[in-house]
Amino acid sequence: MMTSIQIFTGTMSGTAEGVAEVVAQRLQALGYTAEVNLRPDAAALLRNPNEIILICTSNTGSGDLPDDIQPLYLELTRSYPAIAGRRYGCINLGDSCYTTFNEGGAALDAAFADLGAVRIGEPLVIDASEGEDPEALALAWLEEWVTLL
Repeated sequence: MMTSIQIFTGTMSGTAEGVAEVVAQRLQALGYTAEVNLRPDAAALLRNPNEIILICTSNTGSGDLPDDIQPLYLELTRSYPAIAGRRYGCINLGDSCYTTFNEGGAALDAAFADLGAVRIGEPLVIDASEGEDPEALALAWLEEWVTLL
């Protein structure tokens, strides 16, 4: 049986959701079970300990996480769900014109790591100021990431 991957999204303008959707489609084409979760919470995180979590989130201009993924972050940092050993990856979308570039996604990554989760590979950080297509960047990163699963 192929690996199951749940993609947790946090989005302000829909870009991270669009990236998550194309990543899920590519994963499915590669034979993985992939599902996009638009409102991730601890229950979704704990439903299957063998499922890999792929975080795909944007950051607000002030470096915070979007409202739709903020509750997950608060649960991680306040309730400490038992996710030690859980495998996960990160796609973080931001804009380097802000001094808080990448802070929201980095905080979520750190919260997973603090609870003993194991990150697969290096996070993909997409900078909106670069003007490159975020979906294309994510698909290129994904090709390498899946080799680490």
